[in-house]
Amino acid sequence: MAASETTPWSRSEFERQLRAKEKFYHINHPFHVLMNSGKLEKPAIQGWVANRFYYQTSIPVKDAAIMANCRDRDVRRLWVQRIIDHDGTQGDEGGIEAWLQLGEAVGLTRAELISEQHVLPGVRFAIDAYVNFARHANWQEAACSSLTELFAPTIHQRRLDNWPQYYPWIDANGYNYFRKRLKEARRDVEHGLSVTLDYFRTRPEQEHALQILQFKLDVLWSMLDAMWMAYIEKKPPYHCVA
Repeated sequence: MAASETTPWSRSEFERQLRAKEKFYHINHPFHVLMNSGKLEKPAIQGWVANRFYYQTSIPVKDAAIMANCRDRDVRRLWVQRIIDHDGTQGDEGGIEAWLQLGEAVGLTRAELISEQHVLPGVRFAIDAYVNFARHANWQEAACSSLTELFAPTIHQRRLDNWPQYYPWIDANGYNYFRKRLKEARRDVEHGLSVTLDYFRTRPEQEHALQILQFKLDVLWSMLDAMWMAYIEKKPPYHCVA
């Protein structure tokens, strides 16, 4: 094997390799392309919101698993903010509450979302795989898996820019989550990226980090594959069973 294939990437080149994964981000999935161009019907929007709620409620569980595996107090002091951002505090109810408001804005009830009655098996399977990875990986690997946040500000901004004109039936109060995450995601990226660049130092370790990030990208893409079958192809699970 040539030396160039085993030599560690520089810090800047490693970051470039991580950011190059953006082409696999779910913003490029056909479901998202339709959604962000105003071409989804109301039931598909509602289905996406309901399924993503399971993801939102799983994120603080995932972050708690990362903290449980981390012996570094300074890291925990920073990482715990992610849990607070989603679970909220008294007077600032957090991202889960903001997503419930989005659900109401698209015509769903809180009870529907909380019951998880609309969550597709494929979506649940993908999200549970992500949480289980965070539980069993070392905390640095689990932190690396969160780096899809590198690409998140773009997707939130597109929703804020496009949805009001494409989906005027959605109550404007439902967009609070996207506004909130614009700032939070950028802060989270700074910390998660620093952890990854510091920890994965050899070339095999750096390539392993790329595989971890790809795993998380696969999770997000698989969620939309399930939603495409259910809401675009109109073939939800067991549709062929009498």
